[in-house]
Amino acid sequence: MEVTFLGTGTSQGVPVIGSDHPVCKSENPKDKRLRVSVMLKWDGHCYVIDCGPDFRYQMLRENVTKVDGFLITHEHSDHTAGIDDIRPFNFRQGNIPFFADERVFRALHQRFAYIFETKNKYPGAPTIDEIEITKDSIFTIGGKKVVVVEALHHTLPVLGFSIDGFTYLTDVKTMAESEIEKIKDTEVLVVNALREQPHLSHLNLSEALDFIKKVNPKQAFLTHISHLMGFHDDVEKKLPKNVHLAYDTLKIQL
Repeated sequence: MEVTFLGTGTSQGVPVIGSDHPVCKSENPKDKRLRVSVMLKWDGHCYVIDCGPDFRYQMLRENVTKVDGFLITHEHSDHTAGIDDIRPFNFRQGNIPFFADERVFRALHQRFAYIFETKNKYPGAPTIDEIEITKDSIFTIGGKKVVVVEALHHTLPVLGFSIDGFTYLTDVKTMAESEIEKIKDTEVLVVNALREQPHLSHLNLSEALDFIKKVNPKQAFLTHISHLMGFHDDVEKKLPKNVHLAYDTLKIQL
């Protein structure tokens, strides 16, 4: 399985609009971060986790011509605002499966009502198949088993996904021990680390490193990164040998 980091930035992305912060002025491509998402490919299958506002550019950059489905962690805009841009895939493929919690679908129905219209739907609107999942779900995509886990983003439940030794978590602040048990000793763990300073709803760097020790993966990659974390190359030097700062376009093989 090939994993591509489509975006590794926080909700504002990096650089932040109008910011004079040195990281926002950096010319290093690894310091330029679109909104957070990953793409998984294997045996002709292609699935994307989350569909944020940078989705169109991410698909163009990676020259993607087919997406078999989307796994949605939660309803916040930096994870769902790109849904309208699935239309080119709809025109070629028809309805596309979305796997998400029932609460997430309710939010999407409110924000993207035209997509879910049943009587007089505009013919060019996106079309999706709603597949409801919960933290206890186990399902199969492209012949691979997906184990769903739950974390809290402050008080909002968010879903993570463990697929064939790859575990993806974002917007995590806390996680129950019973959920951590589901992902113990995963081969690769991706988890958010916003910055060095504490934050109400995200792990900071030290919290993320403590969480990684609990899970005990072979390798870990940090994502959902703010400009306040610092320069990519400087942060990377401070991390344990099996932990890396992810960056946009990074590809890893499992």
